Amino acid sequence: MIDERDAAAVAAQLGREPRGLRAVAHRCPCGLPDVVETAPRLPDGTPFPTLYYLTCPKAASAIGTLEASGMMREMTDRLASDPELAAAYAAAHDDYLTRRDAAASAEEIEPLPAGTQSAGGMPTRVKCLHALVAHELAVPGANPFGAEALRELPDWWRAGSCVNVEQTSQTTCQPSQEAVMIAGATSTEDRTPPEEPSE
Repeated sequence: MIDERDAAAVAAQLGREPRGLRAVAHRCPCGLPDVVETAPRLPDGTPFPTLYYLTCPKAASAIGTLEASGMMREMTDRLASDPELAAAYAAAHDDYLTRRDAAASAEEIEPLPAGTQSAGGMPTRVKCLHALVAHELAVPGANPFGAEALRELPDWWRAGSCVNVEQTSQTTCQPSQEAVMIAGATSTEDRTPPEEPSE
């Protein structure tokens, strides 16, 4: 379960009311949620493959900078030449699927079909660092590329919390363009927050 204050913080971070929230999966050092766990299916039964979502707009912006640097391409290339890394990334994929199925069981809903993607491009490529970082924050040690990206990130929380929960409005930062894109996207694979499906 997620309490009202945390739900309000997530809504302020995303700029709208999220759907399908199960729990806070990780907290920013500022104390607010920065990763949430979402049910594998939305309340209307729509499949929602991505279990862990990065909600903090400051963190999302910093990760977007890493993505723009070419890091994802370099990581994907390394999978072909480093069997140990590839095995660790495949294990991260398996961990994600296992936890997603456990969430479905806990919610007493139908699990997603076998073969449904995990998130972030796992297990064969790197497609979204936001998803991989969210996995690593939620389950420390689970995702090798999420851990690598985290080590490259600045301390995004140093200037203060990204939202003011009491006022339910943005205070110390505004949603970055990256966060707005996350909130408004329609893909269900990587980083789209749960919302009314538009397709």
